[in-house]
Amino acid sequence: MNHNKLFDLNGHGTTVRREVTAGLVGFFTIVYIIAVNSFILSEAGMPLDGAVVATIFTSFAGCLIMGLWANAPILLVPGMGINAMFTYTLVGSMGLSWQEALGLVFVAGLLFSVIAFTGLAGVLNRAIPQSLKEAITVGLGLFLIFIGLEKGGLIERGASSMIALGDLSSPAVIATVLTFLIAVILFLRNVSGHFLWSILAGTGLAALFGVMPGKSGSTPSLSSYGEVFGALSLGGFLSAAFLVGTFSLTMVIVFENIGLVQAHTTAAGHPEKARKAFQANAVSAMLSGLFGSSPTVSTAETGAAIAAGGRTGLTTIVTGFLFLASLLFLPFIHLIPDNAIAPILLIIGGLMVQNIRNIDLSDLTEAFPAIFLIAMIPFTQSIADGIAVGFILYPLLKLADGKARDVAKPLYVIALLFLLNFIAGIA
Repeated sequence: MNHNKLFDLNGHGTTVRREVTAGLVGFFTIVYIIAVNSFILSEAGMPLDGAVVATIFTSFAGCLIMGLWANAPILLVPGMGINAMFTYTLVGSMGLSWQEALGLVFVAGLLFSVIAFTGLAGVLNRAIPQSLKEAITVGLGLFLIFIGLEKGGLIERGASSMIALGDLSSPAVIATVLTFLIAVILFLRNVSGHFLWSILAGTGLAALFGVMPGKSGSTPSLSSYGEVFGALSLGGFLSAAFLVGTFSLTMVIVFENIGLVQAHTTAAGHPEKARKAFQANAVSAMLSGLFGSSPTVSTAETGAAIAAGGRTGLTTIVTGFLFLASLLFLPFIHLIPDNAIAPILLIIGGLMVQNIRNIDLSDLTEAFPAIFLIAMIPFTQSIADGIAVGFILYPLLKLADGKARDVAKPLYVIALLFLLNFIAGIA
């Protein structure tokens, strides 16, 4: 294969060696997603081994599409926060089966593709205020922190309160705290593959404290992936839960990726690739439902691959094939305990919450809808309900303050649809 001709390495001022190195760096930075995403998907009822293989194949396909279609060094893997939405909102709160949730992912990805290949991306981007876009990210971050604290045993359902501090003397909780400290130190010191090392350290601590998972003796296999691949169901297509969930998920993946794609293509020195990269992202998100995973996103970890010299799609394809090779480590997934996963959720959640600094808190008609959107996501454990509350409050408060013209017409329609859904649920 003529890599230079296919990826225009000379034109991008790079070499095969530099691109391969960047792909390796990108992989070891993002490989933790295999364990974390599959464990979150398994809590929706999906077989764990099937979820692991689905995560690997989804990441492989996403990186391949990005590399060949957009020739951009952007890593596409299942997104954190969105996987929590899949399990805890679509399945847990809205009552969809995981098969129906996969069908919803496919439809949301299809809508994302329509938006990406037409001018609708610009229309939506202008219609939704920046404060609400940032609030969605912050709310997702708080939700991940909540899940991480619960998974690590640091909080539990209280006897006289909704939430109480967990048993800090428990070996499992001690292992979580120590793993968190290791993870934070590695992250702050920018150690390559910090989350992967954190998972390995957490697993070692679990063995030391005698809190390894009970499933560690089972024999994993690829056969369970047959239960996941193509298992998506459109049976509840016209139900309120499916429609509201589809709209909410589409909003999340569209707005999360618009910013990330722009940032990554600019950092790589080729902002003109943003449109094709956005399109690759959309197609990959749609195929996620077919492969059996929550949607892919343009990951923040892409920055590590770009910093290592990645400039073309060859970087992404190298990472994709390394994901495929990780199938060899499938038997070890069952050895990973909760205390190794929880700290990663806490750190990623904390990073997402930082976006609150981008919200204009001086204008209450901007601040209140954003704040209530943020609060409702973890408190109701429903990302869709949190988004709905924020999108309803925003035009209401603008109208009350005489700023009706500040609200784009599409947002009035969206708010009305969310309001009608709430009314239908009460009736």
